[in-house]
Amino acid sequence: MIRVLIVEDEVITAEAHALYVARLDGFEVGGVAHTGAEAVRLLKASLGAEAERIDLILLDMNLPDIDGLELCRRIRAGGVDVDVIAITAVRSAEVVRASIAAGIVQYLIKPFTFGVFTDKLTSYRDFRSLFAQSPTVASQRDVDGAFAALRTSNDPGLGKGLSPETLNSVSTLLAESGGGVSARELAEEIRASRVTARRYLEYLADSGRADRVPRYGTPGRPEVEYRWRQ
Repeated sequence: MIRVLIVEDEVITAEAHALYVARLDGFEVGGVAHTGAEAVRLLKASLGAEAERIDLILLDMNLPDIDGLELCRRIRAGGVDVDVIAITAVRSAEVVRASIAAGIVQYLIKPFTFGVFTDKLTSYRDFRSLFAQSPTVASQRDVDGAFAALRTSNDPGLGKGLSPETLNSVSTLLAESGGGVSARELAEEIRASRVTARRYLEYLADSGRADRVPRYGTPGRPEVEYRWRQ
């Protein structure tokens, strides 16, 4: 299990993030801190036993007693081996660049959906699993694969195996269809499996860009068609 320390000064937000973490396979909440000082105390306490060790910090950049970046630098200077994902409303390019320099592995901008949160942490979990398989990397390809695991789609919440380019093609096809399109029909158009076609259509429906409508007129259960939402 990946033990997570949530560092967030707003109590309700911290509770929401804790619930998000609890819903993800392979993660568990190792602690919640509302200040930088409390975060440092919990980190030090976790170093005593392997079972209590913190693996990942979800770090808010605006804490009441210390800047998030400065806290990250102090943790690094203290020799604590822990990864950090920034969760913040700060959109400054300077802060983003400084975060990369400080070794922050992901940068998640508030507000976000559970889907986006899941994508970021799943990518991080995949990144860790690549290094857990062997203490050394065999090739440049292994290194590239590890870094690629941290990169998620440019389209928030887009699931693994779905590409932004194909999503754009599906969106255009649906918008120009003049009616409804089923997963079977889309699969034929984009030369993909029906399961893959349905994933793109379901993504568009879940994100509010398309509507699901039952299609009657054929024997058995009605087929679901998807219509572009004007």
